[in-house]
Amino acid sequence: MEGKIANPAPLGLFAFGMTTVLLNLHNAGLFGLGTMILAMGIFYGGLAQVIAGIFEFKKGNTFGALAFSSYGLFWETLVFLLLMSKWGWWAGPDKGGIVAYLTIWGIFTFLLWIVLYVTKHGWDIQAVFITLWILFFLLAIGDYTGSSVIKHFAGWEGILCGALAMYVGFKTVLTESKTA
Repeated sequence: MEGKIANPAPLGLFAFGMTTVLLNLHNAGLFGLGTMILAMGIFYGGLAQVIAGIFEFKKGNTFGALAFSSYGLFWETLVFLLLMSKWGWWAGPDKGGIVAYLTIWGIFTFLLWIVLYVTKHGWDIQAVFITLWILFFLLAIGDYTGSSVIKHFAGWEGILCGALAMYVGFKTVLTESKTA
């Protein structure tokens, strides 16, 4: 038992999935953006994923470390982009800036999906990354065009993405609990 740690992936997957679902319920137009989503973004989507990423480093899982740490810090930066201008620290990003932000995250996500595809990971984790890639580009297109229809559609697609991540996290816990 010495030196053995639990699999951090379910923590990272649930943190990503639940936070993604919550934010995209907002994007789908079901409720406003408020402290509930921002707090979830800071602590569960952000901090918990960074912790999962650190433990993936400890396990020697380069992909998991990169993905969880990066998406955890995505949540932190997203919340601070929203809050810093509200607090009067800096001006918020202009339309072109937020489109670039979402696009670069979409490119990053697509590259990670290529790694999963080439290394023949399961359909379910690949589906998380494909739907996330689509989500980033839909959000970027929605911001670029100013289309609330695209943003609402992106919200529903993001709910699917988050639900898939939660499914993979649940499947992992269930599988490992059966073998423990």
